[in-house]
Amino acid sequence: MVALPQDRMTQLEKRFEMIEAQMADNPDAETYVRLASEYAQLQDIVGSIRALNAARQEEADLSTMLEDSALDDDMRTLAQTELPACREKIETLEQEVQILLLPKDAADNKSAILEIRAGTGGSEAALFAGDLFRMYERYAANHGWKVEIVSASEGDAGGYKEIIATISGKGVFSKLKFESGVHRVQRVPETEAGGRIHTSAATVAVLPEAEDIDIEIRPEDIRIDTMRASGAGGQHVNTTDSAVRITHIPTGIMVVQAEKSQHQNRARAMQILRARLYDMQRQQADDERSASRKAQVGSGDRSERIRTYNFPQGRVTDHRINLTLYKLDRVMEGELDEVIDALISDHQAALLTEMGDA
Repeated sequence: MVALPQDRMTQLEKRFEMIEAQMADNPDAETYVRLASEYAQLQDIVGSIRALNAARQEEADLSTMLEDSALDDDMRTLAQTELPACREKIETLEQEVQILLLPKDAADNKSAILEIRAGTGGSEAALFAGDLFRMYERYAANHGWKVEIVSASEGDAGGYKEIIATISGKGVFSKLKFESGVHRVQRVPETEAGGRIHTSAATVAVLPEAEDIDIEIRPEDIRIDTMRASGAGGQHVNTTDSAVRITHIPTGIMVVQAEKSQHQNRARAMQILRARLYDMQRQQADDERSASRKAQVGSGDRSERIRTYNFPQGRVTDHRINLTLYKLDRVMEGELDEVIDALISDHQAALLTEMGDA
């Protein structure tokens, strides 16, 4: 167990109390919004610190009672009964505070952009990409998040060759950020007459949605081209130069949007470009902070095979943490919490180990 930084805990409590006082002093609207945001960020950690301090005080009071030779038998028995439970509560709260004090990813509270692309496996890979999108769509619905498709290219037999969507809500990225990588499926395709199991794959990328304050894109650094969109027979698509391609010249990152509205295409393309640049910036910062990246459950390497969905055996396996669940049907229905919570816990444990080794 890493020793808790008492000075830091005291500073957080004092800062929280100061913010409460400033909010009660009728500040202007802009200041109030800023204070309210910081208040919300500190609320959980300060609440846990206060609960820990109260439990420690209770333990001290019980210990003092047991040292009192004049204490009657009934009170002594009561104190002896309550002390172990109090110490167990302290241990739980210490672990809770320790995790809440871990360095925060600045992007954790952001919404996210989800990109899914069919990989090896042809039509079956596109069908699997569609299954993955529906899985995340249901998971988002379970958490009250909003999913909006930005662009989609359908597969010949269904599913998607590529689909990009925004998932909006508080803390979306903190939950989905370890989903990036190669997802592999093993199953018998509907078109397979011989009943042979095929292996296909799709890649998933989850990017934190970036705002103007997160990443600056200079006008001279981008080139915007409009072109004739191609589509599946829609008259408007075939006759309007609505597609937009934005190229970020310094990095070579290119984003193409080809829906009906040129104005909307430009806005969506800039949204995706901003997210990709922000993600690249974050990855570079991670590399500089930790060359070994031992505290990263998912390194962000899109070529890393992270999970296998085996339909004949009804199992899903996350290879990074050696977790296997025999509830594939429920996972595909969006019940991802058990997998995602295990990934987050593993990441937190790695950070705690790093802090202990430092």
